Amino acid sequence: MNQTRPLPGIDDLDRAIVSLSTRINTATYELLVLIRQFDERAGWLKWGFLNCADWLHWRCDVSMGAAREKVRVAHALKVLPVISKAFQAGQLSYSKVRALVRVSDRGNEEEMLAFASKTTAARVEERCRELRCGDASSVSDANLAHASRSLQIGRDRNRRMMTFTIELPIETGELLDTALDQARDDESGPEFAKESWSARQADALVTIVKTYLGGTRETSGATPDYQVTVHVDQSVLTEGTGRSGLPLESAKRISCDSDRVVVYENANGEPLSVGRKTRIVPAAIKRALWSRDKGCRFPGCDNKRFVDAHHIKHWSAGGETSLGNLMLLCSRHHRLVHEGGYRIDKDYLDRWMFRRPDGIAVPSRGYRIEDSVDDDISPGDHMNQVRDSAESYLTGRSNSLRMSIPPPEANRLI
Repeated sequence: MNQTRPLPGIDDLDRAIVSLSTRINTATYELLVLIRQFDERAGWLKWGFLNCADWLHWRCDVSMGAAREKVRVAHALKVLPVISKAFQAGQLSYSKVRALVRVSDRGNEEEMLAFASKTTAARVEERCRELRCGDASSVSDANLAHASRSLQIGRDRNRRMMTFTIELPIETGELLDTALDQARDDESGPEFAKESWSARQADALVTIVKTYLGGTRETSGATPDYQVTVHVDQSVLTEGTGRSGLPLESAKRISCDSDRVVVYENANGEPLSVGRKTRIVPAAIKRALWSRDKGCRFPGCDNKRFVDAHHIKHWSAGGETSLGNLMLLCSRHHRLVHEGGYRIDKDYLDRWMFRRPDGIAVPSRGYRIEDSVDDDISPGDHMNQVRDSAESYLTGRSNSLRMSIPPPEANRLI
């Protein structure tokens, strides 16, 4: 006589799942220790691979991204005994550990473990991301995101359609998202019942383009009709430590010419009070600034559109919001001064000057085409000479020219 086994109760299933998850965490720790030992002994050379991640991708059938992460985490755990012990005991998931090792060290790992033990993996990832952004070294992340920006256009003439694929740094992407929200027609009448959300998003983008091409918006000196909120600890701006929603220099650039809302929090991050929104650069000073500068102050740039008021000494470091500490920079040159390593100094006549990351001053009138042409070059050879000039600046291998400043072609890459 067959007897049907009773189904396990919900509580039994709960305990079994938690127990198995704990064992999986412990086993994952053991796996990472083995991966670290294998990598330290260069075991992957036996199979002819260039590194441990490539071998792990092939041997254990995991994706390249996952393989690289496992190797990174395995080595990071070697100098984090507190987190390693908790992981070995099954108290931490791999998801939490993967985030923790990015920002933890011997000085803060107990604090980070205490936080991770009482919250979700998603919150741990968010906190660790903010801590990474609050460090001065996060400028490399900002530059990587900026360098990875792209827009590709595809045309399908048979369908009479075009495809735009765009990738932007998150702070720039949020601007686009906000603009789409403002431009989108959210009319819910029956005549729009068949229009999808994505179709209305496409219509919003077309509206933005038509507005720009039609020139119906003020673009020089006007207060921008949008707001992007970035959460930044005061200590990040003043001391370079704490949490930030964006890499440190990106947050400073955005806050040069923006609204500020101060939120006071307790030790647990719970808001206690919220101050009034204040304008960093008041309208009266902004008007005087435009009257003085007329547009971007970067040498040789005559851009009068998409221009910000830049604090030469940032307001978070005690810089005054005054004409003497402000200048107008277009968005491209504003980014160069913050994330790009360019500096603004005073020359021997107490005039503002710009320095490249290598310390060389930018000519006060910008780079001129005649500065990159040798006297013995005929006009007909001009384009070849300019091309050679650009190569000499970028590679330093040209023997035909000796230049002390970059050519205009290189300057246009800014």
